Amino acid sequence: MRTKVAALLVSLTALWAFAAWVTVREGVNLIWATTIDSGIAQPSEPLLLELQRERRLSVVRVGDAARVSRKELQDQRARTDAAIGVLKESSSSDRVRLAAGDELKVRLNETLRRLDGLREARSAIDAGRLDRIRTVDVYDDVIDAFDAMYGVVATLDDATLAKDGRTLSAMSRARELLAREDAMMAGIFASGLFTEQDHRQFIQMVGVARFELDRAAADLPPADRAAVDKWKKSPSVTTLRTLEDQLSLSRQAGRPPIVTETQWRGAVEASMAQLQNVIINAGDALVERAIPVGIAVFARLLLAGVLGLVAVVASIVLSITTARALVRQLEKLREAALELANDRLPSVVARLAQGEKVDIKAEAPPLDFGPDVIGQVGAAFNTVQETAIRTAVEEAQLRQSIRDILLSLARRTQSLVHRQLTLLDVMERRESDPAELKDLFRIDHLATRMRRNAENLIVLSGASPARAWRRSVPMVDVVRGALAEVEDYTRVTMLPMGQTALSGRAVGDVIHLLAELIENAVSFSPPYTMVQVGGQVVASGYAIEIEDRGLGMSAEDLEATNQRIADPPEFNLSSTARLGLYVVSRLAERHGIRVSLKASPYGGTTAIVLLPRDLVIEGEDAEPEEETGRGLPGHREPGTRRIALVGAPEAAPEPVQEVVPVPRAPEPPRPVPSVPPSGGEPDRLTPTGGFTPSGLPFRVPQANLAPALAEEPRREQVDEDEDRSPEDIRSIMGSFQSGTRRGRYEAAKLLGEEEDDS
Repeated sequence: MRTKVAALLVSLTALWAFAAWVTVREGVNLIWATTIDSGIAQPSEPLLLELQRERRLSVVRVGDAARVSRKELQDQRARTDAAIGVLKESSSSDRVRLAAGDELKVRLNETLRRLDGLREARSAIDAGRLDRIRTVDVYDDVIDAFDAMYGVVATLDDATLAKDGRTLSAMSRARELLAREDAMMAGIFASGLFTEQDHRQFIQMVGVARFELDRAAADLPPADRAAVDKWKKSPSVTTLRTLEDQLSLSRQAGRPPIVTETQWRGAVEASMAQLQNVIINAGDALVERAIPVGIAVFARLLLAGVLGLVAVVASIVLSITTARALVRQLEKLREAALELANDRLPSVVARLAQGEKVDIKAEAPPLDFGPDVIGQVGAAFNTVQETAIRTAVEEAQLRQSIRDILLSLARRTQSLVHRQLTLLDVMERRESDPAELKDLFRIDHLATRMRRNAENLIVLSGASPARAWRRSVPMVDVVRGALAEVEDYTRVTMLPMGQTALSGRAVGDVIHLLAELIENAVSFSPPYTMVQVGGQVVASGYAIEIEDRGLGMSAEDLEATNQRIADPPEFNLSSTARLGLYVVSRLAERHGIRVSLKASPYGGTTAIVLLPRDLVIEGEDAEPEEETGRGLPGHREPGTRRIALVGAPEAAPEPVQEVVPVPRAPEPPRPVPSVPPSGGEPDRLTPTGGFTPSGLPFRVPQANLAPALAEEPRREQVDEDEDRSPEDIRSIMGSFQSGTRRGRYEAAKLLGEEEDDS
């Protein structure tokens, strides 16, 4: 609050300073305009007249040297040089340099540079290297520099006065055009010929001079406009207009002009002198109108500066005396808000994340700071904190609902896919046609991929997939199982994996994790390249490398991806672009697996999956048990099925996976004794299949049967106890019916062919 009040006072002071500066700037601008007028504009006016006279004499000298003596031309050049010296001396003063802006300084330096270039031009004229037209162009360039300089001369901020100043500059430009017209005619009289080119140029110059003069006169104040109208009606101007019209309408190419030099000079010199008087009088009137404006500027400066300063001082005193009470109340409100933000709200969010129920009224007690404005702010804050806690509760409930929905959909989909895979297995066993069997293998493969997608939903919901293994599985079968869930598995090359097995509790998740990484490697590499998968025992466990030869990833993307896998963020419904990496990170986190990506020497990307040592079984312990054949590629037992590799019947033995039915409603909990009952016989409910990563025991069906029952052949027991569901029976009967129809169709087709042959 103190900062805000101080900022308000600083802003008020700055506003007063700005208002005072605006007024001061008007006064400063008036002073600068006067300085520039006295230092640049006034000394340049006589110089322009001398340049116009020198131009005329130089043109005549070039046309006919006998008409202008060298002494006359030298005297005029001396007068011009004297005027140039006056301009240089006045424009180089410190006051003028301080008053002039950057652009004006550039224009002034350009004008002085062109004036210095007159020496070279004069030498060329005396030596006869310049003709009449080029001589006129030399002086026109110098005078044009003055016009450009006048365009950026500082003026008053008063719009009317600034407009009148620009109009006077336009009037001076019109007089310069009339002087150029006179210089051109002087050269024509000196040469004695009025060529067709001179005629066209003369017509253009007359039109431009009249247009500029009429346009400038239209913008003059009424008094000055009346003076210009009077000038136009004077005898000299009337005569000049008549002579211009005669020369414009004449067609005497290569002949002397139809008017005499005496007529022309008498009319043009009088007209230019009278126009110069009109311009000078208009400038004096402009100065007189600027004096009241300057007085008003200084009056506003005094009023704005003094009154504004008094207002600023009063505001400072009032703000200091009234802000202290507000600051005290706001400090109390701040402490209460910080307590809510730093202590109560984080505690509520943490409890919601743990699934606890939160009482909104108890967690958001109202704040009371009185009935004033600060108290109203406190009441508004009460509403805010209540809304924040209510929103946090609703968001937690929404996230839990979304997880439940994802889990329910995934379980349903997984159940249907399991049944579909079972039916496909039956159809594959009884099918003998290679083409049909190949299509069945493709459908089997797609169903396997659908099962992995369903498991993705289960992982996103935070639950564990239903697939599980009670005993270890060779590492080569684990990798083959992952390949069976990849579309382009034929592009994957398996390297020797060694005599190593994977703990049964991690088989399903590792297969899923490897399938996601292998599918990424295949998808992001050209179709003609291969992906290599190999593994070996390392000091801290077992490392599986998945190397592709695609385009690879940049160093920044690799770093960001490894960070995302190592520290997975909170799942967001909008983060579908990296869904596979999120699933990989969750599966790796579940078993303590480390997954990292790095650049491959072949230009692609290498994914390294480091399995911890507690999940890896090495040496003879890695061999599958001969009693049950669990995990062997060539053995099938109830509840297991092969993953058919499409298009590769001669490949290595297929990976074996176990399909565990979707769990039904959980049984009510029963007490599990920690010590076997008397007699040494273990309890039937005592778990004997190991533990899950969270520490819960596996419940192994039929692990503690009586010896007489356990010795029965397992296959016979499964056959006797097999209980098919109505859906399975319907599928079998449908397959039987379709096979019967196909047999009848093929028999009829063969019979028809035999009749045709006969």
